[in-house]
Amino acid sequence: MVRVDDCLFCKIIKREIPSNIVYESDTIVVFPDINPVADIHLLIIPKQHIAGIQDLNTEYGNLLAGVYTVVSQLVKQYNLDNNLYRVVVNGGKAQHIPHLHFHLLGGIWKKMV
Repeated sequence: MVRVDDCLFCKIIKREIPSNIVYESDTIVVFPDINPVADIHLLIIPKQHIAGIQDLNTEYGNLLAGVYTVVSQLVKQYNLDNNLYRVVVNGGKAQHIPHLHFHLLGGIWKKMV
């Protein structure tokens, strides 16, 4: 189990690791994936360390609504509303960093995810 102190995303959120943050609120940060698989590949990450989907419950309803509100704003900002886009949430071994996060993929995919 990765501790919060060792979590790559938590370090980015705390500005211990530099990143090109394109959006930030009190609860969410967004930055480009360093290994993009699409023309637009953004990571939407809750600031609160949540290991994965399995750790969600009804108390996270407002946070999840906030995530999808940000996704909607990003879709418009990046002109994806008339284009192909996908929101992906990985879990288990497919989630390389054990911190809940969402991928916004838009435009042309370089490989399937």
